[in-house]
Amino acid sequence: MSQPFFQFKQFTVWHDKCAMKVGTDGVLLGAWTPVKSSVRILDIGTGTGLVALMLAQRSTASITALEIDEAAAAQATENINRSPWKNRIEVIQQDFKHYSSKNSISKFDTIVSNPPYFNASLKCSDEQRNKARHNDSLTYEELLAGVSELLSQEGTFTIVIPMDVGEQIKTLAHKYGLYPSRQLFIITKPGGAPKRILISFRFTKQTCETEELLTETSRHQYSEKYIELTRDFYLKM
Repeated sequence: MSQPFFQFKQFTVWHDKCAMKVGTDGVLLGAWTPVKSSVRILDIGTGTGLVALMLAQRSTASITALEIDEAAAAQATENINRSPWKNRIEVIQQDFKHYSSKNSISKFDTIVSNPPYFNASLKCSDEQRNKARHNDSLTYEELLAGVSELLSQEGTFTIVIPMDVGEQIKTLAHKYGLYPSRQLFIITKPGGAPKRILISFRFTKQTCETEELLTETSRHQYSEKYIELTRDFYLKM
């Protein structure tokens, strides 16, 4: 049986009540998202609260962590309340479409999301896990439409997605006036093709900075670049 929690250097994430567990995608999003001048951050689909906690560690911003699933929202609240940043993070259990339609006056300078991604895969019998893994309840277009309403004019929206939907996301983002400013291709083994991509979008058209990150040089041997990116979080880095 897998451990019910994941211990980081400055906080612990319990994930036994959440459909989706602590994983590399969330860690990469939390470590790579630009937050240097962030004042208000929105984490869409916070799950365990992992990304919100990482961004709290890296910034002095106030953070809103949005989660549709009741059990996940409760566990995120517990994880945040045990952390050093409980006074800066608020968990809200609500559907993003409803939230974005009611809060468009209040803008965020940083928005992040590790969205549901198994769009075309077979669904499992666990409804909670389906909701966390499939984008039926929140399509990419609905996500980007809401982000365009909530993001400040100078703000940044950062997302982690499978490589094969990267161009689709960029096309949809363009429809809402959002343009890629940075992207990071995630390669999991030497010589392999990228499996994931992280993209930061802004309302301003600009040259998109592109980088690659190899996560492992061999099985369980992390690359120097990955260690450098995540050393403030992982215990053994």
